[in-house]
Amino acid sequence: MEITLALPDDLAQRLRAESGDLSRRALEALAVDAYRTGTFTLAEVQALLGFSSRWDTESFLVSRGASLAYDAADLNADRVTLRDVLGE
Repeated sequence: MEITLALPDDLAQRLRAESGDLSRRALEALAVDAYRTGTFTLAEVQALLGFSSRWDTESFLVSRGASLAYDAADLNADRVTLRDVLGE
């Protein structure tokens, strides 16, 4: 799907001067927002933006202020899994 945005020329020029590729900037903003709202998963953001690893994707999201979707329940589940793996 292709999406077209209409921006006043002066605003587009300022954005382009700051970040260069406006299409990429818009795509990244869309991905970050979709991740924040739970619409996209981490893996979907990774695929959409073409990152080669989960770590690159997480780093990108953190740099954009999008906290990783990981709460106390996730931590407790990981603890149980680790105990099971270690045989404790």
